[in-house]
Amino acid sequence: MNIWFTQFYAAIAQSTLSHWLETLPSQLNHWQKEAQHGDWPKWEKVLKNLPTSNTEHVNITDKVEFGRDDELSTGHQKQLEHLFKRMMPWRKGPFTIHGLEINTEWRSDWKWDRVAPHISDLTNRTVLDIGCGSGYHLWRMRGAGAEFVVGIDPSDLFLSQFQAIKHFNPDPNVHLLPLGVEQLPELKAFDTVFSMGVLYHRRSPIDFLSQLKAQLRPGGELVLETLVIEGDEQAVLMPTDRYAKMRNVWYIPSANALMLWMARVGFKNIKLVDLDQTSVEEQRKTDWMTTESLSDFLDPNDPNKTIEGYPAPLRAVVIANA
Repeated sequence: MNIWFTQFYAAIAQSTLSHWLETLPSQLNHWQKEAQHGDWPKWEKVLKNLPTSNTEHVNITDKVEFGRDDELSTGHQKQLEHLFKRMMPWRKGPFTIHGLEINTEWRSDWKWDRVAPHISDLTNRTVLDIGCGSGYHLWRMRGAGAEFVVGIDPSDLFLSQFQAIKHFNPDPNVHLLPLGVEQLPELKAFDTVFSMGVLYHRRSPIDFLSQLKAQLRPGGELVLETLVIEGDEQAVLMPTDRYAKMRNVWYIPSANALMLWMARVGFKNIKLVDLDQTSVEEQRKTDWMTTESLSDFLDPNDPNKTIEGYPAPLRAVVIANA
């Protein structure tokens, strides 16, 4: 575990991110000593028991696929499936590891296909993904040419899943840190910042937008994907209690209100580039995520409403510059 962070410190020491070293080591030391999830020892044991792989087969351009099925023995393939299933639920993906298909709850590749045509070329860029989950999009960003990719997510399960995948492609330029956005200093160093599926979980969306802007270099690009509702610049939904059975949903603005918020905190060139209602084909139960999913969160008599009667999940992608 220490080696993950030591490698990251070395990677940024001579870069535009070097000033992050003023705060980051103490935060990660605190996480290691006091803040780990109770299941962390189980997940750490999984990581230690993953079979060795020296594959040269890496595909991160149109999927995330590491290794071929004939490069592991039948015994190791069974071991691999057993170990990865000890890290369930798998929510973001899919991944293919030595022929093992990890069929995640979300088809995150579909989201990437909607986002990718609208963003600036990632070639040679330093990229941050805030709320990156288990890191599926980190690999796709790297596959799109990014020079250095950092994801942050406070979930220890997502960190362990990311490290399990990275075991089979130990790319020194792709990293995930167990941090929340509120722990980031004003780095002002990233060429591109992604935030997908996070804003509606924040109690203060305006502060959150300011935090995103503070990570970008002048002129850098924000790629923001979030839930929205239909309506004008003043339209905002605040659920009474839950939204689609989620407790931690605070504000869902219209796309127009969201762009107004972004303008108010200083973003430029703000563009709505995609609007898409989430389908039960994109988010669903699988053998790798067996509890409730989108079909359980919608009104059984009207798929255009949540179980609580709110508008069903509609997602917008907005691009802007710092």
